[in-house]
Amino acid sequence: MGLESDIALLGTVPLFANMTREQLRLLAFGAEHRWLSAQETLFREEARADGGFVIVSGEISLMSRDKRELFGAVGPGTLIGELSLIAETRRHSTAVATQDSEVIRIGRQLFRRLLEEYPEVAIAIQAQLAAELAELTDRIDGLAHHFSDDD
Repeated sequence: MGLESDIALLGTVPLFANMTREQLRLLAFGAEHRWLSAQETLFREEARADGGFVIVSGEISLMSRDKRELFGAVGPGTLIGELSLIAETRRHSTAVATQDSEVIRIGRQLFRRLLEEYPEVAIAIQAQLAAELAELTDRIDGLAHHFSDDD
């Protein structure tokens, strides 16, 4: 893919959707492409995470370290590891290409540079993450009755 198609793809990722073309260009220009063969591992559970991956083509399965539990499969336009863009963390799953795939790696250092140069992006992302956290909390609260001893 070329720079213009990378910019277009990054613009479809929900976390990046409100960024300007200039901001997306900075991400796309500093990002790294990686090609994976079918069954190749992108990363392993518990590995140090220092950036996220946007799937360009193909499909990536997310599973437990021993590959016994499949958490799901994701395709083009999906961002894997968004938390690692802003915080030091470890991978919560193993990611394996189910078919020949291409990903764009966005390192934490690149993303932090973007946030430093464009503080308004940091504010927008903070609001977006807060909304996602509130939604998750509501969903967890909705499940609470399943675990209640009151029944």
